[in-house]
Amino acid sequence: MPTRKPATFSPAGNAVARKIELRRRRQKNLPSPGAFGIWSEDDGESFWLPEPCGGHMTLKMSPDTFPSKKYMAAVQIIAPGGTLPDHGHGAQDEFLFVYDGRGRVFVDGVSHPLRPGSLVYVGKHRKHGFINDGNKPLKIFFLCVPSAGVEHMMRAVGKRRRRGSRPPIDFDHPDEKRFMPILERYTYSRPDQMVAGGTGKKYPGR
Repeated sequence: MPTRKPATFSPAGNAVARKIELRRRRQKNLPSPGAFGIWSEDDGESFWLPEPCGGHMTLKMSPDTFPSKKYMAAVQIIAPGGTLPDHGHGAQDEFLFVYDGRGRVFVDGVSHPLRPGSLVYVGKHRKHGFINDGNKPLKIFFLCVPSAGVEHMMRAVGKRRRRGSRPPIDFDHPDEKRFMPILERYTYSRPDQMVAGGTGKKYPGR
């Protein structure tokens, strides 16, 4: 488990944070505030994703980087022609919002088109997967409630990404023997907990 650290702000976010702090100091009787954060698209820990997805994921909020244990939030970029394999989560509900690109989402094996502004919600053990059948990256913001380990799975199977770097070549998922315990540890649904059908792609052992 990484050491807890302050949330990552964009440069613009840091400027806003300073202004907010100055305003609060002028009003000393305000109640204790909750946390807040401001990030640009590329701020946060970022990981190249194995095939068949391609693209990358950038973590925004998780309990070990932000002062809330309720949420895990990230941006997922699926490369043209890429697929986020069918999977389900056994301990969390998930909201996924498309803000750029086009593609398809399969929920319980049924396909639905996606475009900017599309919102997808999937509850526990609801099988879902994404295909980018467009000609530009499919960009998805997603929020998991509660946080249940997606960030740790990315750290276990992804490759660290630096802004402006190129995707790794021939980067595949770990084999089934290594990958299965990771999926179990972070409560991904088993095949017998989900319906058949979907994108046609699956994680090793799933």
